[in-house]
Amino acid sequence: MYKFELTNIESIKMKKLIVIPVLYFLLAMSAFAQEINPVFADFDKFFNDETMRIDYFHIGNSTEELITLDQVYKYGIWAGSRKYLIDDLNLGRYCAKIYDAATNQLIFSKGFDSYFGEYKTSTEGLGGIKRTFQESVLIPYPKNKIIFSIERRDEKQNLFEFFRKEIDPADVMIIRDEVKNKQVKVYDAESNGDPHDRVDIVILGEGYTVDEKSKFEKDLKHFSDVFFSQEPYKSYADKFNIHGVYKPSEDSGIDEPRAGIFKNTVLSCTFNSMGSERYVLTEDNKAVRDLAANVPYDAIYIMINHSRYGGGGIYNLFCTFTTDNQFKDYLFLHEFGHSFSGLADEYYTSDVQYNDFYPVKLEPLEPNITALLDPANLKWKKYLAPGIEIPTQWNKAAFDSMDYKWQAERRTMNNKIAELKKNKSDIELIQTAENEYAKKDKEHSQLVDSYLKKNKYYGKVGAFEGAGYVATGMFRPMLDCIMFSKGSKPYCTVCTAHIAKVIEHYTE
Repeated sequence: MYKFELTNIESIKMKKLIVIPVLYFLLAMSAFAQEINPVFADFDKFFNDETMRIDYFHIGNSTEELITLDQVYKYGIWAGSRKYLIDDLNLGRYCAKIYDAATNQLIFSKGFDSYFGEYKTSTEGLGGIKRTFQESVLIPYPKNKIIFSIERRDEKQNLFEFFRKEIDPADVMIIRDEVKNKQVKVYDAESNGDPHDRVDIVILGEGYTVDEKSKFEKDLKHFSDVFFSQEPYKSYADKFNIHGVYKPSEDSGIDEPRAGIFKNTVLSCTFNSMGSERYVLTEDNKAVRDLAANVPYDAIYIMINHSRYGGGGIYNLFCTFTTDNQFKDYLFLHEFGHSFSGLADEYYTSDVQYNDFYPVKLEPLEPNITALLDPANLKWKKYLAPGIEIPTQWNKAAFDSMDYKWQAERRTMNNKIAELKKNKSDIELIQTAENEYAKKDKEHSQLVDSYLKKNKYYGKVGAFEGAGYVATGMFRPMLDCIMFSKGSKPYCTVCTAHIAKVIEHYTE
């Protein structure tokens, strides 16, 4: 073995010889990365710290689909990251992409799902009936002309472009009105710093009258506390800002079409969306976006002043939840799992209006369900319990028998309540029927919890059949999760890890 001894001076010289090339290498690699990946370096080159909202109409059915541009808006600071401009999460059935018009360089992208995307899989959509939905994409305000592009997934989950339009940020027809409304009141429920490196959540009030302003404030406080009591939000509490936005509605509550009840509210939310009695959405995208524009936001909650169980969540669009039912906290967290993190529903026994929403021969994009097409390379294999079998056996047949029986009973009870309301029956009779349903719903939820906890694999990560509205051929990571069943419980290990990843995408 050769042994070299260097004097201090020689040692210093040698260190310089090593450090200088390394330094040049790092600088060169940094410049190269910036050149090929604008996600890290080009915000100031391409964007101003303001927001552009692009409104458009999404039209079609299951086989035909087109986009028409509506209006473009300019307002407020950009709430999103100035570092992560290119979406690498690979979620959503659609992706908006922004190119610099002069160079055709991709400078911004974001994946999303849409109300239209769900409609495509409905019986009406499959039947060829065309419908139109309003949608919006928010981007940092460009300095120069851009190409606005929308891509959608094909039958193999690959994205392809089906709309492209040039937009000039200097166009005089861009709406630049200040967001002002004397009826609107903004609340800072949680403030932790600069919107650019925080997840900015806006909670919009829906169905609160002038006389229910104090209830909005109370509900805002309650659900903000619920949010930070749940992992992983609890561990990332300093990474969030939460704003509440209140605008009074003429009527209290929202529409219940099956019961013949219709209300005049600021966001036009309704039960029975997509034909599902518990699904609550709104098609008034402009009203939602205009109200949310009072604050910087990355994610939208719509907090609905109603006692019935109901909600919904669409990835990178919004989520809804009702405030006064016994499972309100669960709803609040479950629906945000959809809209913020792109998590799939893990349940499969409840009625939905979709047809082949997750085809069993196609691997879903969502991180928490799988078609198990390649068991050796399970998407969550790093979390698997040691030695656990794939697929993982559980007492599914007995569970299915129990749960499908309850779903049939639940439908009958809800149909009875809707009929009583529609016929304007005595309020006490309606209340009795609602109380009976709530009691049995709670009992069934407790029965499900007890049943799952008795399984030997409870609390372990495997691949359990039954997920994504599909009883066979689709699998979930754990027996139970807030994305699977109602009640007070955590997100499963896989969901928790993914939510943390999304939070970091907005905040690092």
